Amino acid sequence: MQALKDRILKEGVNLGDGILKVDSFVNHQVDPALMNEAGLEFARLFEDVGATKILTAEISGIAPAVYTGLHMGLPVVYARKRKPITMPDQVLLTLAPSHTKGRTVELIVSPEFLAGGERVLIIDDFLASGATIMGLVRLAESAGAIVVGIGTLIEKSFESGREILEVLGVPILSLAAVKSMEGDEILFV
Repeated sequence: MQALKDRILKEGVNLGDGILKVDSFVNHQVDPALMNEAGLEFARLFEDVGATKILTAEISGIAPAVYTGLHMGLPVVYARKRKPITMPDQVLLTLAPSHTKGRTVELIVSPEFLAGGERVLIIDDFLASGATIMGLVRLAESAGAIVVGIGTLIEKSFESGREILEVLGVPILSLAAVKSMEGDEILFV
């Protein structure tokens, strides 16, 4: 998606160690027009997978997932990183390492919002190591749901995430695939 690539080139910052800072339009401050365009593109790309629900991770995946859900007419569930008191005692829970947080995080979903037989489309902000998305896959599978596709705003193709996810046999689509980040230069596939 050219608009996303343009924003990455204009405002993205390579922090080193494989971390791409896109806080000004995705991860801290959100550009609703850009997320709307991304949601439209995901809806177009995944229109034939038969999804019944969208799953993402708190917090940066919420904006692209919500706009995708809006354009696909689907509810969006996000995995929480802390269990609120309003959630039932029995939850779906998995652990995933977070590169940007520098620790393992919990991913928690209430079983009332993710059930067996659901056809789940996973939408997230980044595909890097694949750890968070595999955590979302484990949550869906533990609920008895079927993952039918994975979409990410930005893929760091120089990391191993895609290879890890390809065993699922579902479409994996990214709107901007970064092949390298050297100094101030960000190159796309």
